Amino acid sequence: MSLGPTHKPGQTTLSEINVTPLVDVMLVLLIIFMVTAPMLQQGIDVNLPQETAGNIDPSQERLIITLAKNERIFVNDRRIDWPELEQTLRQASGLTREVFLRADKDIPYGMVVRMMAVIKQAGIERLGIVTVPVEDDGKRPPS
Repeated sequence: MSLGPTHKPGQTTLSEINVTPLVDVMLVLLIIFMVTAPMLQQGIDVNLPQETAGNIDPSQERLIITLAKNERIFVNDRRIDWPELEQTLRQASGLTREVFLRADKDIPYGMVVRMMAVIKQAGIERLGIVTVPVEDDGKRPPS
């Protein structure tokens, strides 16, 4: 049993890296990222009303409450129920005094008012309503 070099004299060693498996793995990762990236951009599907107000600076952290069609409530994409809404907002009010409400345009007005009352009771001082900008021609789409 010899512990010396295993190659024969005059024979060179193969020192190249086989990149084919690396390319295979990278292509699989690329496909995975291409499939999952659009899913990350999706949130809760809400049909927002349109308005001519200006856009909000997205660089600042904000608390966003979404009121979906079938009375589902989301706080920053986390589903919660009416009973725990005020407590969740009270905890968040220490971090921010500004909340944005995304309510589906088909939600009854009374439910939006109820949501605004809960936000006020939680100690939130500023409330913004999220809308979709009006089309360039200035005409409002049919409701």
